[in-house]
Amino acid sequence: MRRYPPIADHGLIGDLQTSALVSSRGVVDWFCAPRFDSPSVFASLLDHDRGGYFSIAAASPEARVRQLYLPDTAVLVTRFMTPDGVGEVIDFMPVDRPETATDRHRLLRVMRVVRGTVRFALECRPRFDYGRCDHRLHVTDDGTARFGASEAWAYLQPVGPLDLERDEEDVRAAVTLKQGEMAAAVLTVCAAHGEPPEPVTVDGLRAEFDGVREFWHGWIRQCRYRGRWQQAVNRSAITLKLLTYAPTGAPVAAATMGLPEQVGGERNWDYRYTWVRDASLSVNALVDLGFTAEADAFRRWLGGRLRAGGTVTGEPLQIMYRVDGDPHLAEETLDHFEGYRGSAPVRLGNGAADQLQLDIYGEAVHALSRSQDIAQLAGWEGWRAFSGLLDWLAAHWDRADEGIWETRGGRQDFTYSRLMCWSAFDRGIRLAAELARPADLETWTTARDTIMEQVMERGWSEKRHAFVQHYGSEVLDASLLLMPEVGFVAPKEPRWLSTLDAMDEELVSDSLVYRYDPGASPDGLRGGEGTFSLCSFLYVGALARAGRLGPARYAFDKMLTYANHVGLFAEEIGPTGEQLGNFPQAFTHLSLITAATALDEELDRSES
Repeated sequence: MRRYPPIADHGLIGDLQTSALVSSRGVVDWFCAPRFDSPSVFASLLDHDRGGYFSIAAASPEARVRQLYLPDTAVLVTRFMTPDGVGEVIDFMPVDRPETATDRHRLLRVMRVVRGTVRFALECRPRFDYGRCDHRLHVTDDGTARFGASEAWAYLQPVGPLDLERDEEDVRAAVTLKQGEMAAAVLTVCAAHGEPPEPVTVDGLRAEFDGVREFWHGWIRQCRYRGRWQQAVNRSAITLKLLTYAPTGAPVAAATMGLPEQVGGERNWDYRYTWVRDASLSVNALVDLGFTAEADAFRRWLGGRLRAGGTVTGEPLQIMYRVDGDPHLAEETLDHFEGYRGSAPVRLGNGAADQLQLDIYGEAVHALSRSQDIAQLAGWEGWRAFSGLLDWLAAHWDRADEGIWETRGGRQDFTYSRLMCWSAFDRGIRLAAELARPADLETWTTARDTIMEQVMERGWSEKRHAFVQHYGSEVLDASLLLMPEVGFVAPKEPRWLSTLDAMDEELVSDSLVYRYDPGASPDGLRGGEGTFSLCSFLYVGALARAGRLGPARYAFDKMLTYANHVGLFAEEIGPTGEQLGNFPQAFTHLSLITAATALDEELDRSES
């Protein structure tokens, strides 16, 4: 545990093109540049010895540590309380023209003392390209450290009374500050042989700090949520924004790769890519909060994928892409990394990219159909791409696939996949009528109605009195908690209420929800996993819509206690309440937003 902090023991900072994790001990142990999916500069979270890190902390062994965000920003403050004084490390990444892709990214780390005297210790040990690329250190006349590798360089500039000392090919430093004094270290990562950064002054740092704070305050003011859980919703919205690659509008599923769903297990995936499903649901959540610019940017990106074609699968869409739309995500293992607390293999890339997951067409159509720019969507070329997608789906929806959970145990007729195909046709039919556009409505309507009849017959188990994971099984699946949300069933319909009861008995543990039982439905992987936080929040929404407001509110409030110290969630919750999987995860934060919105609406309705 000394080598590897808990997954949840981190805050996230970023500049809307990449991001970094900072532990509550002041260690940057995950940072990739120039993009989310680029090779790492610091990755000690996946290998303490080989990954590299950047630490700034109080030198006192007696220091107590607290970490928080400045309210409604992505500025992270790590406070060190020592017997001699209280010091802070303020971490942020400037947000400067985020829509323009750049290979130059900066991480600003400011030390200051607010009471007494504190001695800070600094260590900067980059390990480029997932620790596979050696570097050489050069210290310039002005005290800047330049770490040079074959593909990338990093400059570390000291500001104030901070002198860097060579430690082989890395650097360290120590500085004692009194109340009111400050120092800083500014890390700039750029392409190899890139121009050195401009000199940094104390006044310049203050201007950078004011600018990034004003950016986040201005952005969050657009949020129209005024419900009971404002702080949690705002933090989730900021997290979704931090996980979005601004030059294309494509959200990534999480900031990290390789963090385990079970410590010591093999379910260690690379989540730094754009899943059509996750991204579509993310932007829908942002639309509900009033952030239409982000939603429209993603829809342009998604429309571009439809028009471009060129998927590795030959389908109109594939389940995930790189943030620039590249469909190639070949999977390899980093065998030189031991993995988080020995959780190997550490996977780079994602082999699930070539899977067939038919549900993505439902999520994609949902996202496109909510466009604020109807004229753009209704343009002739755009409509042809949209209607062509549904024409293709009408001929291919009745196929076995790998399903939402990307199982590697063989294709099945997954009920959730059929559900979302139904949703695609339902929304497409409505949109064609609304916009008076030509469409093969007879074929689309036949497909929609056939899917409903098929799911009601083959996706329903009389034995379980519940909708099941796939045809011919008796296994329950929490993804079906979205059934009433997309309008396939009414939230108080008898079949749905009995399904909800069955899930409550089998998949719910103290309001935490498992995706499914891998023992009853083998997924081709060894080991187990924790409860899935997305599903736990979907459960809250389903309870609320079903009128079970007391249990829904209690479940939601309990889920909030599993957030980390700064309000962030990973993918899963383990048996002792620890967070597991990649961190922070967009799926979890978008579902928190939708759960809070649904619960507020139903509580307001009950009180009116």
